[in-house]
Amino acid sequence: MTRRINKAVELLSQGQPIYYTGAEDRSYAGGKAAAQTWADYITYEMEHGPFDVAGLQEFMRGLADGGPTSSGHRTPTVIVTLPVTGASEQYFKANEWMVSQVLATGVHGILLCHAESPEAVQAFVESTRYTFRKGGRGSGGQGQAAAIWGLTVPEYLEKADPWPLNPDGELLLGLKIENTRALANAQATTKVPGISFAEWGPGDMGMSLGHPDAHDPPYPADMRDARNRVLAACKANKLAFLEQVTPENVVDQIANGVMIGAGKNAKAAAEIGRRHTNRPQPW
Repeated sequence: MTRRINKAVELLSQGQPIYYTGAEDRSYAGGKAAAQTWADYITYEMEHGPFDVAGLQEFMRGLADGGPTSSGHRTPTVIVTLPVTGASEQYFKANEWMVSQVLATGVHGILLCHAESPEAVQAFVESTRYTFRKGGRGSGGQGQAAAIWGLTVPEYLEKADPWPLNPDGELLLGLKIENTRALANAQATTKVPGISFAEWGPGDMGMSLGHPDAHDPPYPADMRDARNRVLAACKANKLAFLEQVTPENVVDQIANGVMIGAGKNAKAAAEIGRRHTNRPQPW
């Protein structure tokens, strides 16, 4: 029996690194197939792709119908990236309706892109919390989200809150600190209560530093410095750090503080990483 709805929260709370893949087929059938993914969580990209909430809802319905996972969770964790960014508090608040729309589909978290402003990050956290917790998320979408999570509506209302700000919360909120403006405020944004992980977004970070296409290593010195500053901010504020891993470097990456592994060879890296950290099976 699993203890948590959110597999990623459960593993991170145990000190276990986690690994993710992307949503390839975003249909109901794609969600049903993705329920048996090798990954701990699925990232559902809406920053540059269509903001298609109806499609996301069908994907989540398929995911629930295709479960449970091999680890016994009802679904893998699903984290969504949104087109709204953390450039400023005003800009985020003008677009925070996207958060309630997406959370109503039953996803398990959101990754805020271009997290530049601490005030915007605070507004982001508040937008995911219900009004009875002094947040901005109102009543209306909890019924369909509860059905995806396999909970009653009262149970969902208790659990749909950011972890670890709420130790019993099941929502995972992250930041992309992926340009020079965000980098300047990294210590402040990663300190905002309610955020659980962050990454340095090498593609966009590289562009902001004048490197049009430096997404993959080896990185120039200024990008390595940016990466190290984001990692240091994560360590200082006890956030999980997300970065690419490979079968060749996953053990070293874990030793250096990477807790969320991504990349083209993440599946093979995950096999090695899970054995290295003695993760209990089934995975």
